[in-house]
Amino acid sequence: MSGLAPTDYKSNISKSGISIYDPIEIADDHLWIPSAELEVLLTKGLQGVSLKGLPLRTRSKVVKSKVCDALGYPIPTSFKKSTPRFPGQLFDTYIQKSNNLQVWNEELSPTRRYVIIRVSQDDRIQRIRVVTGDTLALLDTTGTLTQKYQARLIPGHSGPELITKSDTENLIPLLAPGDLDLTGRSPIEYPDRCTILPIKHLFERLSSLPGEYIDLLGSDQERRRGALLHELISSKLGFSKHQDDGRFPDIRQQLMEVKLQTSPTIDLGLVRPDSTAVLDIPKIGGKQLRHCDVRYAVCEAVLKGKKAVITNV
Repeated sequence: MSGLAPTDYKSNISKSGISIYDPIEIADDHLWIPSAELEVLLTKGLQGVSLKGLPLRTRSKVVKSKVCDALGYPIPTSFKKSTPRFPGQLFDTYIQKSNNLQVWNEELSPTRRYVIIRVSQDDRIQRIRVVTGDTLALLDTTGTLTQKYQARLIPGHSGPELITKSDTENLIPLLAPGDLDLTGRSPIEYPDRCTILPIKHLFERLSSLPGEYIDLLGSDQERRRGALLHELISSKLGFSKHQDDGRFPDIRQQLMEVKLQTSPTIDLGLVRPDSTAVLDIPKIGGKQLRHCDVRYAVCEAVLKGKKAVITNV
């Protein structure tokens, strides 16, 4: 887990005197607020605020002022037209009454954060969600995004296959020395040094997946299939309780992304798996984790009635 609580980040920012326009490196583990903690702070600072009767421009300024206050930043006398609106923490805010989020006049950025502020019908802030561009890309149903990466699964191996025999050089010093009991841990907590299983141990725990099935309960939606597979894999890895917050990677505690494939095309979103871009995860042992350190569990499956049967991993 991160060594800092959400309020620690707020206190550090307040003491530093920096503005929302001062750049912060993601690797700065004292001032850069990871997405999970960012969501906690914004929820505490904005939830319940009424925007009723405010003109659009006034409403926008009120929300941005509340955001500054929630994060420990001084409120500027006027907000600059910058891209994104909060460049220091690399995020934009979107006030939403409907589920149809529209990002105007620019492409999604994989590393930018998008703060979705959900308001009720009476214009009171109900919920705040923080997602990155690569996560939003996976939710796109319009087909308008042009920069989605894909890979192709080539079936044919007779059984479970460990394609990558060892982890990255960056990750190896942080790995557990051997097998490890994950019972008391959460799949979505930050990884710690010596609690990340080597990729070969992950493979051993998941090699019994072929033959397992996912009951779709009358639904064939791809998102539901993925969520149920995610839960099954959490159980196979040894977590006693399943949790999912929709952030990358799916099983954050083990740096594992999960893919269920009923077709050969694997959707990867806006970031290539070999990217050296840093992850939105606090440093471990002084090391910054990158996208290329993430491990992928790709499960082949066939649909049989209302079930998806896993055939290989």
